[in-house]
Amino acid sequence: MDAAVVVTDLVVDRGPRRVLDRLSFAVPAGQVTGLLGPSGSGKTTLMRALVGVQKVRSGEVTVLGAPAGSAALRSRVGYVTQAPSVYADLTVRENARYFASLYGAGAAAADRAVADVGLADAAGQLVGDLSGGQRGRVSLACALVGRPDLLVLDEPTVGLDPVLRVELWEHFHGLASAGTTLLVSSHVMDEAGRCDRLLLLRDGELLADSTPAELRREAGTDDLEECFLRLVRAREEVAA
Repeated sequence: MDAAVVVTDLVVDRGPRRVLDRLSFAVPAGQVTGLLGPSGSGKTTLMRALVGVQKVRSGEVTVLGAPAGSAALRSRVGYVTQAPSVYADLTVRENARYFASLYGAGAAAADRAVADVGLADAAGQLVGDLSGGQRGRVSLACALVGRPDLLVLDEPTVGLDPVLRVELWEHFHGLASAGTTLLVSSHVMDEAGRCDRLLLLRDGELLADSTPAELRREAGTDDLEECFLRLVRAREEVAA
C-alpha cells in the first residue's frame, strides 16, 4: 500500500531538550494510524511537523508526495489541534458554513459535517456556550468540510462520553474506507485497538510501528497497555 506520509530521521529540539529523536516511519494511505504515548512523549510536536508548522533540526517529512507544509498541501491536509480552533461568537452551523465556504463547499456539506460529529441538535448554539468537548467537535466538523486527503487529529476524543467516542471512531473508519488517511493521537491505550496501525512514542523515541495484532503476538499478551509496558521495559534493559 502506498504511504501518505513518509518520515525519515526526523529530529526536533526545543532549547536544550531533544523532543523527537531520529524518527523514521511511514503512514499507510487509506487507514487509521494511531499515535499513542503518554503526555510529553512528543505526539503533538510530531503532528506539527507533519502539517509543516514545526521547526525541525534535521530529517525529512513528505506528505502526499510533497514536503510537509507545502502550499499545495493546504487544501489537502486537515489538522485538528487539542485547543478548539473555531470562533466562539458564531454558532456551530455558522462556523461550519464559514469554513466550508473557504473550501468552496456548500451549506449542505457543512450541515452534514456538523451531524457527523453529533452536533446537529446544537447547530444553532454559540460555540462560546458549549462545553470543551463540544467545541472540540466543532473544530473537527470544520476540518471535515474540506474533505482532506490526510486528517491529523490531536486527541480528538478527550472529554467525550463512551457512546460518542465509539460513534466518532466508526466515523473515522468510514472516512478511511472512502480513501482518507487519518493520523489520530491519544494517550489512552484502550483506543489503540481501534486503529489499523500503531505508532508508539515514549520520550521522543519510536518504540513500535506495527499493527495491534502484531504487537499482541510479539508481546505475548492481548492487553495493548501491557504490550506498551513490555516494550518500555525491553528498551530500558537494552539501555542499561
